[in-house]
Amino acid sequence: MKAAEEGRMTTHVRKSQSVSYTGKKNIKQKNEKRFYNATPMHNQSDQTYIDQTAGFVKNQLANAEAGHDWWHILRVWNNAKLLLTKEPADRLICELAALLHDIADSKFHDGDETIAPRITGEFLSGIGVDSNRVRHVQDIVQHMSYKSSLDGATFHSPELAIVQDADRLDAIGAIGIARAFHYGGFKNRELYNPTIAPVVHRDKASYKNSTAPTLNHFYEKLLLLKDQMNTETARTLAASRHAFMEQYLEQFYHEWGSVGQTD
Repeated sequence: MKAAEEGRMTTHVRKSQSVSYTGKKNIKQKNEKRFYNATPMHNQSDQTYIDQTAGFVKNQLANAEAGHDWWHILRVWNNAKLLLTKEPADRLICELAALLHDIADSKFHDGDETIAPRITGEFLSGIGVDSNRVRHVQDIVQHMSYKSSLDGATFHSPELAIVQDADRLDAIGAIGIARAFHYGGFKNRELYNPTIAPVVHRDKASYKNSTAPTLNHFYEKLLLLKDQMNTETARTLAASRHAFMEQYLEQFYHEWGSVGQTD
């Protein structure tokens, strides 16, 4: 199935079912509310802030769900540092935001999306990070999630683009598959149900309220991410991870043996 226009993605599906989804760009290029001046290099104080933040986050997420735990943070942090070798941005803001982006994921806090920005601000202010950078990191934490993009982007910066891409790279490929099924098990969701078709989530509320089988999550989010990366570097890195997910789905349906069956 060929793409019909920019932003339209045709996902990999079973031979008996062809499903096309239209994904909108997660970052609008017009009417953004805030921009920040970038300072590209670390100094000794910057590294101290990063080390203190890493220690804080590792301690806070010691007992977190495994798809959103310290190891996830570490992978996203490393992805962000990799992207920073090719993409210009304020390194300190990127690293702090990568470390703090899941400090209080709303899905583990009764849907409250105010906790993470508040903790972020309190912690960074407490260790002496300047107020402009604190506010910028808070904005990234508040706006970088996939579900937030569904209601239209109201904030953009090069730093958000990098950290969002770093997080989304960890949502796809082999690790993305493992994380998806781990969270599905955590929520006691079905692996797959041939009678429940994937849907296109048009807004945050629809996405947050979904209780669909885990395999639907591939079509409702994971397979859309490759073409929603913000940076050229991330798009390149995403290609092989996306292809691996397509291969996995082929094998899954082959082993399930339910092609063409509904019960």
